[in-house]
Amino acid sequence: MNAETIRTLIENGLPGAQARVQGDDGVHFEATVVAEAFRGKLPLARHRLVYATLGERMGGEIHALALKTLTPEEAGNRE
Repeated sequence: MNAETIRTLIENGLPGAQARVQGDDGVHFEATVVAEAFRGKLPLARHRLVYATLGERMGGEIHALALKTLTPEEAGNRE
């Protein structure tokens, strides 16, 4: 598994999402995901949306994924 594949899976699974994924060892990754779909959702619900895009790969090919999930407005306020 590589970061680019994970980015593609997330962006395809959450239409309109933008993901930035990093990870050098092939099993531990960090991702920042910006999506309108996160609006009004608590962090746990946001993470579940991302995990759903990865399916059974979580806990298998992807051992760990540290997530930051933001709405477009939240992402804009961080810059």
